[in-house]
Amino acid sequence: MNIGIFSGSFNPIHMGHLILANYIVEFTEIDEVWFLVSPQNPLKKEAGLLDENLRYEMAKLALEGYPKMKACDFEFSLPRPSYTIHTLEKLSEAYPQHDFTLIIGADNWAKFEYWKDHNVILENYPIRVYPRLGYRIAIPSKQRSKVEALESPIIEISSTFIRESISQGKCVKAFLPEKVFEFIEQYQLYR
Repeated sequence: MNIGIFSGSFNPIHMGHLILANYIVEFTEIDEVWFLVSPQNPLKKEAGLLDENLRYEMAKLALEGYPKMKACDFEFSLPRPSYTIHTLEKLSEAYPQHDFTLIIGADNWAKFEYWKDHNVILENYPIRVYPRLGYRIAIPSKQRSKVEALESPIIEISSTFIRESISQGKCVKAFLPEKVFEFIEQYQLYR
């Protein structure tokens, strides 16, 4: 099976994430999308990052009823910080029956050369890049056999916007899967 690895903090997971993953499993060669909840992104500050288990729980709630998408806590047991190359290699070892494709946004593609062992990723794993407002997806010709730009819808909802809106007392129910909204309300998260 071809598994798309969609890694992120998902702080919190929102409708934009689901729309993108739904597009990928229905309109590309990818069979399933695994939402890989990252304990800590080496390129992001930890301030404001909700506990990984709470973020994983929200991802599981969000993906109920989507058989081609699943929440994944695989990185929780890996050394930190978790680098994508290590995660992909460990996933390949743990699930030799699957092929893994990395899914990243155009914003991350723009700084991909700064990722740890980015050339090893390019050699061993296909990459699918989804569009983001303000970013052009430029793929050098030598990488086009491994890297493909997706024509997925651009949904500009950010987790930062959701967190800030909640902290300001705004209702963001329409931006979140219903069970995630209820979970955030129940535990008074991001207040």
